[in-house]
Amino acid sequence: MVKLWKRYKLFISAGMQELITYRVNFFLYRIGDVMGAFVAFYLWRAVFSSSHQSLIQGFSLSDMTFYIIMSFVTNLLTKSDSSFMIGEEVKDGSIIMRLLRPVHFAASYLFTEIGFRWLVFVSVGLPFLIIITGLKLSSGQPILQISLMTLTYLLSLILAFLINFFFNICFGFSAFVFRNLWGSNLLKNSLVAFMSGSLIPLSFFPKIIADILSFLPFSSLIYTPVMIIVGKYNISQMIQAVLLQLFWLLVMIALSQIIWKRVQSHITIQGG
Repeated sequence: MVKLWKRYKLFISAGMQELITYRVNFFLYRIGDVMGAFVAFYLWRAVFSSSHQSLIQGFSLSDMTFYIIMSFVTNLLTKSDSSFMIGEEVKDGSIIMRLLRPVHFAASYLFTEIGFRWLVFVSVGLPFLIIITGLKLSSGQPILQISLMTLTYLLSLILAFLINFFFNICFGFSAFVFRNLWGSNLLKNSLVAFMSGSLIPLSFFPKIIADILSFLPFSSLIYTPVMIIVGKYNISQMIQAVLLQLFWLLVMIALSQIIWKRVQSHITIQGG
């Protein structure tokens, strides 16, 4: 464990330094995300205003507002840029420097992202969790129930991040074959945002489609953690959701190993 820490702590530090160095770029992107969240809120408010029902698919307007906010926060904490990083490094040839290092290829990206996401959690995620916990306490919810939901959300959040990371690593490996992933990355992110429940809760889809999307790994990225913290899952549903996340994490890890072995023969160094 000590050797592992010594080997990869520099990558964690690099991830932190990247966020600190390019913090203006980070905040500009977040402003765009906040504007998107406001647009989603006003759209849903218009939907509820035009409806004669106070509940739509089990969601009230306050539930939907909570869902939008936590979807924004969860997306920040589980996002993975590994496919973009691999694509850019393959395109400019700097991938050779990473391949020559005496570290596991995927792990070097993982620990870099851990450093980045840790700072995001401390600066954005933790304040939101404290505020949400305070609001739940003030509304009269039992402390034990709030603690259980928060801890399960944090576990689900970690699993969601790892699933997203290994999915993006698998996608990023295709850069060794196609050389440029810029356009396909944009398409991938749009499809994942739709299927993960980031834009619309999956329960709003027709039942058969919702069931299919709920089983796919993408629901584990946003929908599952958010539904846990919003309080839409009971204990049994939370356990099932976390177990499904564990299943998809193991699948993604195995898939990344298989793909990595296959694409190594396609490695060519561009640029210089």
